[in-house]
Amino acid sequence: MDFAEIKNVNLTNIGTAPLWVKVLLIGLVCVAILFAGYWLHHKNQLEDLKRVQAKETELKTIFENKAEKAANLELYKVQLEEMRRTFGTLLRQLPSKTEIPALIVDISQTGLASGLEIELFKPNPESRKEFYAEKPISLRVKGDYHQFGNFASEIAALPRIVTLHNISLSPSGDDMTMTATAKTYRYLEEDEE
Repeated sequence: MDFAEIKNVNLTNIGTAPLWVKVLLIGLVCVAILFAGYWLHHKNQLEDLKRVQAKETELKTIFENKAEKAANLELYKVQLEEMRRTFGTLLRQLPSKTEIPALIVDISQTGLASGLEIELFKPNPESRKEFYAEKPISLRVKGDYHQFGNFASEIAALPRIVTLHNISLSPSGDDMTMTATAKTYRYLEEDEE
């Protein structure tokens, strides 16, 4: 086969063309069909496959996390019940509205029992928080270092929660003066929230 034979090929009547031309044309048509099939059909499917594989990995991770939580569900239920009991116990340590006056008397008597001279004992307005109210009491007491320690220890031993804040000590003659804010807390009744 030479260049002259290629020049004499008549493509208008392909049926009379030599065999090698027919094979070449069939090969080109097959390659064009395969390329078009890939480009128009398989390429989108391959992109969809990659997207679905990425989604599968994400879903497997979510599944593993949920399976781990499900496996520990009983433990979480026990833990939640324990937290509810603990919260209930702590909530009972907060006085109700009717117990606040008695608690204020307890704080005052604790100061006197510790041997302190009470110069100021002023309950301030309460401030409401999320589910509890905070009742600050301004204190100024006179005594020695050991009496202050005894007072703080007795306050901590009260059956209700009372905390001391903004404590400052200053000399006052032979004794010292302590100013502080004692805070007690009470839970808010449902109608108060």
